[in-house]
Amino acid sequence: MAAKLVRLIVVVIASASALLGVTVPASAQSSLAAFLEKVTPQEFFPRATRVGEPQGDPPLLPVFAEDEQIGFVYLNSDVTGSVGYSGKPIHILVGIDMQGVIAGFKLVDHKEPIVLVGVPERRVVEAINKLIGTKVGPIASGTERPPQPDIVSGATVTVLVMADSIVRSAVRLIRSGRISLSGAEPQAQTGVAVETRTVDMSAPGGRDWQSLLGDGSVRRLRLSVGDVNAAFERSGNAEAAAHPEKGDPDETFIDLYAALVSVPAIGKSLLGDIGYERLSSRLKPGQQAVLVAGQGRYSFKGSGYVRGGIFDRIEIEQDGSGARFRDKNHERIGSIQAPGAPSLPEIALFSVPEDLALDPTQPWTVDLMVQRSIGPRDKTFLNFELTYALPSHLLISKPAPATAQAPASPPEAVPDTSSRAQTAPGASAYEDDDPLWKEMWRRDAAPVAITALAIVVLTGIFFFQNALVRRPHVYTWVRRAFLVFTLVWLGWYANAQLSVVNVLTFTNALLTGFSWEYFLTAPLIFILWSSVAVSLLFWGRGPFCGWLCPFGALQELTNNIAKALGVPQLRVAWDLHERLWPIKYVIFLGLFGLSLYSFTAAEHFAEVEPFKTAIVLKFIRDWPFVVFAVVILVAGLFVERFYCRYLCPLGAALAIPGRMRMFEWLRRWPECGSPCQRCSNECPVQSIHPNGRINVNECIYCMHCQELYWDDQRCPHMIQGRLKREKRDAILSGAPSARPEPRRPLITYVGKIIHQPAKLRAGKKS
Repeated sequence: MAAKLVRLIVVVIASASALLGVTVPASAQSSLAAFLEKVTPQEFFPRATRVGEPQGDPPLLPVFAEDEQIGFVYLNSDVTGSVGYSGKPIHILVGIDMQGVIAGFKLVDHKEPIVLVGVPERRVVEAINKLIGTKVGPIASGTERPPQPDIVSGATVTVLVMADSIVRSAVRLIRSGRISLSGAEPQAQTGVAVETRTVDMSAPGGRDWQSLLGDGSVRRLRLSVGDVNAAFERSGNAEAAAHPEKGDPDETFIDLYAALVSVPAIGKSLLGDIGYERLSSRLKPGQQAVLVAGQGRYSFKGSGYVRGGIFDRIEIEQDGSGARFRDKNHERIGSIQAPGAPSLPEIALFSVPEDLALDPTQPWTVDLMVQRSIGPRDKTFLNFELTYALPSHLLISKPAPATAQAPASPPEAVPDTSSRAQTAPGASAYEDDDPLWKEMWRRDAAPVAITALAIVVLTGIFFFQNALVRRPHVYTWVRRAFLVFTLVWLGWYANAQLSVVNVLTFTNALLTGFSWEYFLTAPLIFILWSSVAVSLLFWGRGPFCGWLCPFGALQELTNNIAKALGVPQLRVAWDLHERLWPIKYVIFLGLFGLSLYSFTAAEHFAEVEPFKTAIVLKFIRDWPFVVFAVVILVAGLFVERFYCRYLCPLGAALAIPGRMRMFEWLRRWPECGSPCQRCSNECPVQSIHPNGRINVNECIYCMHCQELYWDDQRCPHMIQGRLKREKRDAILSGAPSARPEPRRPLITYVGKIIHQPAKLRAGKKS
């Protein structure tokens, strides 16, 4: 009884601790012991003979060669953040010797989808092997920068996160004193009183762009095409130098700006008073925020960036510690509020991750990673630095006790250059440079042409639909071929999948400062939205939902395969169907309302769309998202286009303006709905009411009803006409006829069709 009582008390205390937010010490939470079972100390230190007991919090495992301690082994995730693309920590055991040199590492656990499916783990590990032998002491002191890993195509984010985590964790342990470097010279105590600096929070805002740029409140890094090519040549990478950037050497490659907007004088000037107050309300004490903006042919966000991932082209760094931004740290800004500010196509507001304690009084850098393809799948990159320091008039100096060494004063405003690649002298005005969206259109000229041609073909299909649907076999194969093109090329290859997030972004842009340039930077998406806008006036939402949506095509094609394999099809009762299809409108209105309050939150909840998982990421994603997408597709095997019918918020968003269509090109006979129900029974998405009326809000314009409309073997009205023609032709030909068949009313033929077995009624003309 006593033992049970003790166990009950322990359970109650543990539960109460969890409910009250009591945290368990990191040493208790650490998985170091469990992961150590997978390795031996010799994998990190060949001379190792034994290990000691874990020390401290987070735990460090001392490693010995006989009685001499030669280093430590620790788990990176115990020391610093290591969250990868999957949103889960990447666990790496790291060995560091007594001189602060990284002796080895071992990847012991991760949930990275691209490594689990696609890129071999061996390639990822090989990419960061150059970190072995790195001296962390100079990095911790800020005198050197960490070496950069090699890029693995398709796993860039994963590699960068792993390398960052290994170096950053070692830096933190050395700076905290947990690891003392053997032979390190102690810093001399000078006993000289020095000044400490704090940010002047009372400095006024409302300054114009030129004054902000002139005093260094906004810093600039401009790289021309020639600068980038020269930097790759100096890097010694022959393959990279052999693939230079095309174009005029003086053309702007990127014009990058950065500013510390958590400082009131700068934030109020660039964001406006309301924007700064909104930013301040969500920043935690001591947390900083950075505005990054740019233009030119190179995007600092990355054209391949997918919501939910990591911005892998920029990193913020201070004193050897750095951090990359995730989508949760990001907010898109439509325009800069400072008078005279340029209209830049890319403006992003980033909150600095909490695991990087950025000191605003000390210099820091924005590292821009410029990628270059050197083969079909291989890439290399160089880093360019934009150095930032607050101008002295925004800092307040205070006397401080004697310290070892006076901190370096932040530099005044100077022309921004990279320590590894100098900017072009005399390069200046952004007005003379082509905007980013023009470069994107030039680069994607071939995909743009293919997409435009596909839309022209689809327009021809709609304008000449009567000629097509009168040939059922041709119609069937034309439709299936177009759906395959939509899925494989438009979706999986070009990633041109429209989303309800695009609708929310457009609305948000109208409210916060609309700019066409932002939407023009994605040519295929822009072309598709333009065609959808026009088609809404002619045919409603059907052309996109029925023909141009890659996920819709995936549903229909998999359902066609299911039918061919004999999978039974379920028909939803009309009364239930009428109550289910409004769900998608409720989802859309919920997302729209949420976007007005928090656009970032709306983007997260927009994961109700499986488009990104199934189309953009091709199912290479964290398992909950994959399971959700698969469940949707499985449901579609039994109920055709299940997601389109009941859950798709994008379809709901398009249906609302689709009611303004000017034409009605879907033909109906007077008998449709009363008494004939054939089209209603065979409509793939049940968009035809029992009374024969087509609900254009639900119609995907597949034209199946128009195929029936002209079929004199299945449509009762057409059957009646065919029988009359056959009788007339027989009389005119003088052929002997049998006893004349008494005239039957149309309802007789309708009754024969309606009461046919379901299999025959749903069949098509063979």
